[in-house]
Amino acid sequence: MARVVTPGSVEVARRVTPVRAGWVRRLLWRRSTLGVALVLPLLVLIGGLIVYPFFYSIYLSLLNKRETTFIGLDNFRFLLTRDTFWMVVWQSCLFALTAVLFKALIGFVLAHAIDALADRRQRFWRGVSLVPWVMPPALSTLGWWWLYDPTYSAFNWILGHLFGAHVAWLSDPGWARFSVILVNIWFGAPFFLIMYLAALKSVPAGLYESAEIDGAGAWQKLVYVTLPMMRNIIAVTVLFSTIVTFANFDIVRILTQGGPFNTTHLFGTYSFKLGIESGDIPLGASVSLFMFPILGVLAFFILRNVRKRATEL
Repeated sequence: MARVVTPGSVEVARRVTPVRAGWVRRLLWRRSTLGVALVLPLLVLIGGLIVYPFFYSIYLSLLNKRETTFIGLDNFRFLLTRDTFWMVVWQSCLFALTAVLFKALIGFVLAHAIDALADRRQRFWRGVSLVPWVMPPALSTLGWWWLYDPTYSAFNWILGHLFGAHVAWLSDPGWARFSVILVNIWFGAPFFLIMYLAALKSVPAGLYESAEIDGAGAWQKLVYVTLPMMRNIIAVTVLFSTIVTFANFDIVRILTQGGPFNTTHLFGTYSFKLGIESGDIPLGASVSLFMFPILGVLAFFILRNVRKRATEL
């Protein structure tokens, strides 16, 4: 049956089509639509690499070793009764707190030292200071492993010639902890340096001039001008570094593999040992999930203080 086209229907089509086209055009050119379109690839990436693995690890932690039976929280209860697990918790907290503290102090001192130099020298020392941070961690850690090697250790060669003594860097529990923390500080201090240096550049010079007119010395400028203006950057940098340090894997895995006697294991390496090397993936997933509440509470308090200070300005 042929379709009859009347002048009235043509007129209606002419009216409806521009309206629909205009509605679609306005939707596409709306700022919110454009923002969602630009952020969508990142959301997909985060969902695939972070959100999905996180919920899947929760699912795995509720299964038995063969991943065939739902056992609820039995894996978590088992871990809480193991002395090795509590040693891992203590070592992870000690590792993160000590490393972050020294990285923050070293970065703060170096940032002020470089900020006091001339522009040309600043560029040189900024580049040199960033070398440990931009190098591949596994490759750099292999260099440190050679420095700690019991037979060909450069450190022991120097100590032997100067003092006639040798140190068991990676075979003694105390020295092994010191060694992995030292390497992490060497890696992470440049990150604090560049963040603090950027924060120093953003402090208005007029504040220092006003403080100097009021008779403030170098210490008073630091306490009453520099630190208050940098505290949000300091808080966010410490939070980010703590998260990365807690989840550290490369340094311990290459230097000590968690030894001697599990005394340098962190959450990441202990989870790898249980889940991959021992074949108990649900138990390994349970170990890795213990980091989430610790870091979640830390992030909550730090970000709440940052937001509170931002509203006060």
